[in-house]
Amino acid sequence: MNGTVIAVIAAIVVVLLLVYIIKIYNGLVVLKNRVENQDAQVDVQLKRRADLIPNLIETTKGYANYEKSTLTAVTELRNKMVNASNTGEAYQANVELNKELARIMVISENYPELKANANFLKLQDELSDTEEKIAKARQFYNDVVTKYNTQIMLFPKSIFAKMLGFKKNALLEATENEKESVKIGADTFQF
Repeated sequence: MNGTVIAVIAAIVVVLLLVYIIKIYNGLVVLKNRVENQDAQVDVQLKRRADLIPNLIETTKGYANYEKSTLTAVTELRNKMVNASNTGEAYQANVELNKELARIMVISENYPELKANANFLKLQDELSDTEEKIAKARQFYNDVVTKYNTQIMLFPKSIFAKMLGFKKNALLEATENEKESVKIGADTFQF
């Protein structure tokens, strides 16, 4: 009888351990899926922004006589962002694109007709709204990644996370270029 009690206790301990491991695994899968979802949300907002840019350029082109290099750079960076293989690459192209878009916004200051154009104003508002959505998506992505990374680092989950192949994800961080203020000189444009 004593051996039976020990066997039952051992079986209960094994079952409880399995239930605990399953709970850890499922919790980590949920967090990993949230990270992937937020990564996709950042991509959605970057794509939305990229879709607005050609309309902004066409509207601006009709009013302003500016360097072809600005138009070319914006178009190339937009394509680079759309065709990026991961969020990090898309985000880096987005940073570079911000500088070129700032030039277009400065152009609008020199063209009162463009500033008053309803299409331009609508596109400008949509870009501004999209920038806010990108910032929020990035923030939420970083929040989810931080929670996920914390969970796979906590003991004893870290042991199971390593055994089950869960790996740390990188946060989206501001680059040095992004931290610098955008400087646009009077010689930037040819009028």
